[in-house]
Formats: sequence, structure tokens, C-alpha cells
Amino acid sequence: MGLRGPKPKRREVVWSPELAYAIGLIATDGCLSNDERHLFFVSKDLEQIKNIKKCLGLKVKIGIHRAGARFNNKKYHRVQWGDVTLYKFLLDIGLMPNKSQKLGALIIPDEYFFDFLRGSFDGDGSFYSYFDPRWKSSFMFYLNFTSASPEHIQWLQQTLSHLLGVSGHISKMGGEGKDRSWIGTLRFAKAEALIVMKVMYSTTCSIHLQRKRLKIERALRIVGESLPKKRGD
Repeated sequence: MGLRGPKPKRREVVWSPELAYAIGLIATDGCLSNDERHLFFVSKDLEQIKNIKKCLGLKVKIGIHRAGARFNNKKYHRVQWGDVTLYKFLLDIGLMPNKSQKLGALIIPDEYFFDFLRGSFDGDGSFYSYFDPRWKSSFMFYLNFTSASPEHIQWLQQTLSHLLGVSGHISKMGGEGKDRSWIGTLRFAKAEALIVMKVMYSTTCSIHLQRKRLKIERALRIVGESLPKKRGD
């Protein structure tokens, strides 16, 4: 038996629901190296790491990343891989190295936007609910998307307004004074949150972060609502 040659390189990038979901993760928790070749993804959730590997067909090993003394040396899961073709594709749609505060609009086809949005939510989004003591039997819940870039969070709001007719509300923290980072949150309350979530979880791609979906499902049962069934259920 002859020696095995190198694995074939990716020749092109083709849009798919799985790719769009992975881009949502990369846009929030991923990193493009300055060498124009390597990409990194770090997460405390091992499931998140496995999801991005599955979506991109990665065979790389999962490593450990230490956050440093500033973050109490917390350990995170990490994958690193080289892919020039994917790297250039991500640049073409609007991603970049050191993107946190300068990320803007991304070129995401409408048909894949909600897969991207679910990846973005699983990366830097949140959901919370509570009973409002001001009104009897009033149960509130909110869907949130967070970014350190004003332009990116505004793009999310404008795109969701265009596709679903929802507006949400952008709140911000910081941004004034030297070295103070701007953090923006696009928040959707009850009725609009339900619209966004039902579409976000109704795509043909069933990949998602389990703990976030379960948290949403528990809250929706209180108001007699539910998310669309997962594919294969």
C-alpha cells in the first residue's frame, strides 16, 4: 500500500444552513488570525465546539484554552484550523480579524439568515423570563442579541425588521470615556420574541445549543406556546 497523500483542500465554499449557523458562531465567538489562513473558535460549551466541527466538517482535535489571571484562569474548549478558502470567503461576506468593535453588516442570503441568527444567538445571545410582580399572572420573557459593534447590532435589527416586521429595542452600556467599550443589546419582548424564536428554530438545520433551547421551551410552556419540533422528532 502506498503512502497516503495530503487531504484534499477545500476548493470552494457553498452556502448551506450548516455553514450559515457556523458563521453565526464565528461572528460572535470565533477569531480570524492575521496570517490570512487560520481560524479559532473558543467556547465553554463542549457541545458548541462539536457543533461547529460538524457544520464545517472539521477533523481537528479539541484543545484547552486558559483565559488568564484576569478571568481566574478559567478553562475553555478550543479548536484551531487552517482553511485559506473559507478564510477568504469570510472576509468577502464582512468578517475580519479583530472584529469585535468594528464588525458591520454581513452578506448573508435571506434563505440562510435564520440559521446564521441561531448561531449568533447560541454564541452571544441570551434569553430570560420572569413573573412581573406589577401585574397578576403576568409572565414576561425576552430574547437578546449582544455585540460590541454598534453597526453590527443595528444591521441585525434592520434585517429582522425587513424579514419579519419586528423592531425590538437596542440598549447600550459603556462607550463614554477612554478605554470604555460599547456593548449593545438588541432585545425583543414577549410577542416579537416569540415571532423571532419560532422562525429561528424552524429551519431545515436542526443544529443548536441544547441548553438554550431547553431554557426557552420551559418558559414557553408557561404561556401555552412551543417551538417548532426539531427535525426528525
